[in-house]
Amino acid sequence: MNSSIKIILLDIEGTTSPIDFVYQVLFPYARNHAQDFLARHWNEVQSEITQLKSEHAEDERQGLNPPALDSSQPESVAAYIYWLIDQDRKSTPLKSLQGKIWEEGYQNGALKSQLFSDVPTAFKNWQQQRICIFSSGSVLAQKLLFTYTEFGDLSKFISGWFDTNIGNKREAASYLRIANALQTQADEILFVSDVVAELEAARVAGMQTRLSIRPGNSLQPNAQNFQSINTFDEL
Repeated sequence: MNSSIKIILLDIEGTTSPIDFVYQVLFPYARNHAQDFLARHWNEVQSEITQLKSEHAEDERQGLNPPALDSSQPESVAAYIYWLIDQDRKSTPLKSLQGKIWEEGYQNGALKSQLFSDVPTAFKNWQQQRICIFSSGSVLAQKLLFTYTEFGDLSKFISGWFDTNIGNKREAASYLRIANALQTQADEILFVSDVVAELEAARVAGMQTRLSIRPGNSLQPNAQNFQSINTFDEL
């Protein structure tokens, strides 16, 4: 690894974890438990519901035809959540609610994270660098994913967590904010992701980049513009 790299910033989906785990396990679990979770934790999720109301109003303004939203009814809020999931929307309140639903699943043993087999060894080997995460999933969801793994608790290796509260993953400004938050020059940070649009944004911000090529990942346009890796062993 380049000796100038002080921080390794990692995406999750398609980089540390199989895409199928997210789409075939985590998303369906959140969807199946959303309405019941809302009903049981109604008073605790009012902040997210307020944000969902604003997002819903913007969806209506743009003519996207979301389902009607009655923010006083769990089943109505759940219907809008289902719609957002179907849109694969990187919605901050949606991601927050999903994280809380998954937390119950991890804690009761219904969920166990899936990571690529090279991840734990890489984390142990990267002693000279800090490891940080930037994912559209909430910080809570990120911490859960690395805590409840088949390899044990790997969250102890990670020193920084960033989600969409820092900004959109496809905007260079988000990566500049991360560098500022980490008090590190952008060119001393290596960002690894399976999405070229994210790598392009990180590169504009001045970060070093690698394209993650993992089983199940989608082919990326302009992939030839980025150095790629198949496992973390190649870093």
